[in-house]
Amino acid sequence: MLLDEVMPRYDVVERHSTVVRASPAVVYAAIREADLIAGPITRALLALRALPAAILAVQRTPRDALVEWRERRARRGSRLADLERSGFRIVAERAPDELVIGALGRFWTPRGLRTEVSAADFAGGPPRGFAIAGWNFMVAARADGRTALRTETRVRCAPDVRGRFGAYWLVIRPWSGLIRHAMLREIRLHAERRSVEA
Repeated sequence: MLLDEVMPRYDVVERHSTVVRASPAVVYAAIREADLIAGPITRALLALRALPAAILAVQRTPRDALVEWRERRARRGSRLADLERSGFRIVAERAPDELVIGALGRFWTPRGLRTEVSAADFAGGPPRGFAIAGWNFMVAARADGRTALRTETRVRCAPDVRGRFGAYWLVIRPWSGLIRHAMLREIRLHAERRSVEA
């Protein structure tokens, strides 16, 4: 697994999967094409996650907060390429089987993500004060003609923030799982629609 190569060491892990009635090639394409945050639960949870940053911005300067909100809405997207613009990065790919997305940040804070992360950051581990997350999508053909779609999320913390992240993870883990399930569902639905249209 490519994620094992990129991120062999981690503090927490979460795994989810689904089965798709489409070929592996169609499912792999759907990872990039699907609206990953189309579902109402995902949108609500991500809006809730952004609320503390919005409150801080309004307290700082209401006018600037309004401008920032309008800019975010204008560039808001929910496909993989849109997520990359918000701080997530594809750090490794072995098409058409697996891709690994990375994020570096202080996830437990309102403005948690740094905008740059690479495979090299994973090799050295997170810098002091940060955690690094690796998140993959894998597709594999099944004997029954369907495709297994799996995702695994791993987080590795710098030693000085392991406690803070642990407290954050206790609260966020169930909601993180809901988001992953919803994303897998959107990819599955997109791939199955494409398969029927073909």
